[in-house]
Amino acid sequence: MGMSLTAEGIFRLLITVRERQPLVHNITNFVVMNNTANALLALGASPAMVHSSDEVEDFVALSRALVVNIGTLYSEQMAAAKLAAIKARTKGIPWILDPVGVGATPYRRSAAGALVALKPTVIRGNGSEILTLAEQSQPGQGRGVDSLHGSEAALAAARRLAISTGAVIAITGAVDFVTDGTQLIELHNGHPLMARVTGLGCSATAVIGAFLAIEPDAFMATVAGLAVFGVAGEIAAERSKGPGSLQVALLDALYALDGEQFLSQCKCRESAL
Repeated sequence: MGMSLTAEGIFRLLITVRERQPLVHNITNFVVMNNTANALLALGASPAMVHSSDEVEDFVALSRALVVNIGTLYSEQMAAAKLAAIKARTKGIPWILDPVGVGATPYRRSAAGALVALKPTVIRGNGSEILTLAEQSQPGQGRGVDSLHGSEAALAAARRLAISTGAVIAITGAVDFVTDGTQLIELHNGHPLMARVTGLGCSATAVIGAFLAIEPDAFMATVAGLAVFGVAGEIAAERSKGPGSLQVALLDALYALDGEQFLSQCKCRESAL
């Protein structure tokens, strides 16, 4: 693992997020808007939820990173997301795509395909979503937004997708994987209870966005975001009675995460592609 991809290096990036409080522009879904904004605030970033195509271009130009999530997709949002992504690229602002439930309908597949063509810096999805994007596979393979494929099964697809798009690909599941097509990192943090709260994957995407805002190396920023989110999720699950209290505990854990705790719990290692 590269020098800065140590647990110490990752924690230093978290301190940088807290110090700089970067503005992260989110075009995301209705279901998770509140959770996402609160996760970014707890982390130390500054969230904005700006969705109108009348102002997204101006707003993304003021931001340090853009997060695009297609969970509750509709035409106006899609138009805004395209405008924002194009502006982000021309301004050199990193952006991350979360292709929620991309396999569910033809509309989602074509929308996600159009966004991938606008060159996201990072794409984060579950195994099914990454497989669908890589293959634009046969209809009926995805089960809504839940993953039918373990993240391992999507690794070959992630590598192809990274090479064809130039994006860093993150697959989240019981084990998280991050690849840029040549290097691969495995992250063994998080807790099964996290799957019982809606949109925690969407929050993970936004947290990666906050790290992209302060770290020019997108691979490193992606690993850091998932490591911090995974460790916070683990700490939160230990303190929770169920999914309701987990949501609250996760915000507290992101806010209070300290170096000692993070270094003792971060399970992140280099792997062979």
